[in-house]
Amino acid sequence: MDRAIDVRHHIGGDWLDSAGGRTYPKTDPWTGALFAEVAAGDAEDALAAVTAADAAFPAWSDSLPIERQQVLLRAADALDRRRDEVRGLLAAETGCGVHFAEVQLDFCVNLLRQAAALAYAPAGQVLPSDLAGTRALAIRRPVGVVAAIAPWNASLVLAGRAVVAPIATGNTVVLKPSEEAPYTGGAFWAALLSEAGLPAGVLNVVTHAPGEAGAVAEALIADPRVRRISFTGSTVTGRRIAETAGRHLKRAVLQLGGHNPLLVLADAPLDRAVDAAIYGAFVHSGQTCMCARRIIVDRALFDDFAVRFVARAAALPVGDPTDPATVVGPVVNEWALSLLERRVREAVDQGARLLTGGVPAGRCFPPTVLADVPPTSELAFDETFGPVVLLEACDGAEDALRRANATDFGLTAGIITGDPYRGLDLACRLRAGIVHVNDQPVNDQPQMPFGGVKDSGAGRFGIGFAAEEFTEVQWVSARQEPRRYPF
Repeated sequence: MDRAIDVRHHIGGDWLDSAGGRTYPKTDPWTGALFAEVAAGDAEDALAAVTAADAAFPAWSDSLPIERQQVLLRAADALDRRRDEVRGLLAAETGCGVHFAEVQLDFCVNLLRQAAALAYAPAGQVLPSDLAGTRALAIRRPVGVVAAIAPWNASLVLAGRAVVAPIATGNTVVLKPSEEAPYTGGAFWAALLSEAGLPAGVLNVVTHAPGEAGAVAEALIADPRVRRISFTGSTVTGRRIAETAGRHLKRAVLQLGGHNPLLVLADAPLDRAVDAAIYGAFVHSGQTCMCARRIIVDRALFDDFAVRFVARAAALPVGDPTDPATVVGPVVNEWALSLLERRVREAVDQGARLLTGGVPAGRCFPPTVLADVPPTSELAFDETFGPVVLLEACDGAEDALRRANATDFGLTAGIITGDPYRGLDLACRLRAGIVHVNDQPVNDQPQMPFGGVKDSGAGRFGIGFAAEEFTEVQWVSARQEPRRYPF
């Protein structure tokens, strides 16, 4: 990039400095160069954004279906044309490699085009009534202002998913992106949709400095004009969001962390299993909530699988995210790098076997594989964002299932087997919101019901499913003749 980006709030259609006039620097995780100077907002900015969203809601909720559809289709076409630019932005802001940038772009273009059809989706149903002469309807109505809180790791996708379906169903939105992705996870979406014709105030973006998310989020949740919360992020933060929303009697759609298993059964084709595991563990440098964190392999295959998997992992190219050959790029910041190093060292100190990796290489953490990880180490039970995966032997399919379910998380899972029907049976017994038979856990499509169970969240994203999350059902009845009352 030739110069740093100026990222400001987008409120009521205007680009504004923070109320306090403060900014913070966002740097490139690979080069360390300044990527953007970003408005450091606070609760005052958040409330201004809610005011703008609330003012825009009546007109947008009553807009014609074709008006909403055309905005989203124009945005999809514009995003598709800007692929080269967006790939560079994703790399410079979040360290995203070329492959995963294309994954994000494909998803978001499809998301916008599929969401365009929501404007014409059935908005309710006719209900049978036991009261003669009464016609009853169940009508889906937009909820109003949605507060959307998005993370950095798949910034384009997760911000887009947070705002597009609510907007398509007639809501207005205040988006709070992560401080690690204020542009591709925030301001970029505001600019894209505004240029596509989205009216002022329908999408508002408020950014904040590192460590200052709480004040902005709490202001959004507490405001009575905000009627729904959309959050993607860690389970720890999601629990706080849910507790705060509960105090205000507000529904929250939560997609939280994962400690995702990949089961490799005794009848699995070995080459296919290794290919799936390599991709599932190390795509986007292991920095997605869907990545395979635990690979549970039948003991009959374990040794052969481990040799091949470790060799492949050790050979993966590490380095510059703008290089198309790179598989594992930089982690997002120094704190994340030190956390990975500390957790791997802790596991080894407790008796785990380090099979490859484990030592930072500049701003990158190399592909790291461990076996015999003690259950007391943080790697064994907590989500660790990065290219670190645990190998675990099991004794048959039932043991694999037991091990996979022995976690507080329940986001996604994969099963590799020569018998897909047995795989489907096991999938139905896995306590996860998403299971892929003969594939690894990293999958998403805009129309699919994406979400987890247990500590991995509540509610479902996905066009159609999200429409239910961001609308309320209203019962309306009408009579033509007077009703006879008993008194």
